[in-house]
Amino acid sequence: MCNDPAMSSALHEVAVLALEHVVALELGLPHRLLGVAEDAAGRPLYRVRTATIDGRPVRTSDGFRVQPEHDASILDRAQTVIVPGIEGGPALTEGRIPDEVADALRAAAGHARLVSLCTGASVLAAAGLLDGRPAATHWRDAEQFRRLFPAVRLDDEVLFVDDGDVLTSAGVAAGIDLLLHLVRRDHGSEVATRVARRNVVAPWRDGGQSQFIERPLRGPDDSGTADTRTWALARLDEPLTLAGLAAHARMSVRTFTRRFREETGLSPQRWLTRQRVELARRLLESTDIPVERVAAGAGFGTTASLRQHLHAAIGVAPLAYRRTFRGTPDVISNSSASAR
Repeated sequence: MCNDPAMSSALHEVAVLALEHVVALELGLPHRLLGVAEDAAGRPLYRVRTATIDGRPVRTSDGFRVQPEHDASILDRAQTVIVPGIEGGPALTEGRIPDEVADALRAAAGHARLVSLCTGASVLAAAGLLDGRPAATHWRDAEQFRRLFPAVRLDDEVLFVDDGDVLTSAGVAAGIDLLLHLVRRDHGSEVATRVARRNVVAPWRDGGQSQFIERPLRGPDDSGTADTRTWALARLDEPLTLAGLAAHARMSVRTFTRRFREETGLSPQRWLTRQRVELARRLLESTDIPVERVAAGAGFGTTASLRQHLHAAIGVAPLAYRRTFRGTPDVISNSSASAR
């Protein structure tokens, strides 16, 4: 991605480990998402390289082989190691992987963030790296996964799980969500949104969203909640109520709530809170406006409420979050001091 040695030394090093029967689409996702992430000046933020254990080609699940440029030695210097999904093989059927794969991943766990896409979670689990931890995988493989890895706290309903230094995702599209989440976590919403726009994908789906979103077919005269969601997004600073949302959609509260959950996988209240948190994050990242104005603009009303919801979502207070992405002193009024 970058041939300048001086610049390369500053890049976040990502190693993608391709195993036998790797899912080709998932193998390419880190390059298409992390590999195109840039800062505001157009400088790359990640160097993404693909390896196999011995540097030799591996078969994909899609009918062709891939020849990587590296072997597992690049895991020694990686800051993030990604294991794409596989189809077939003893990791999925017997819960075991070759010793050299397990050793490489265990060694990487001492210094790198580990990420699995879809059934790549079975590889991490077979290496013993998910024991006692929450994890996600494709719902289709959940029953077998639980039998093989009972020590893992599997959540087969969510899109992805961020457990700090180990992150796991469900099926293919959820891998996109997880990789965008990594960019957002590392560099903020603006960078992640640029990556999403370049790849023509949705910029944000929360990891806690269900894999099992029902999208029933509608008749030509049967409306959904999309227009009301668009309407609400333009009014996040206003006191939106469930009754008001239902009235805008011209539905009863009960019908609106049911339709909303069918279409988004979330209750209206939970969806609103997440949209407000995302708006607050964008304002904290990209503006210097006082924290109490961020709270008001995102619809939280007070800095105390903003602090509570932001801490629940990402574990930090507003000013600490702003310092992470702005790196400059904050414009603070006396009333926003409590947001520290």
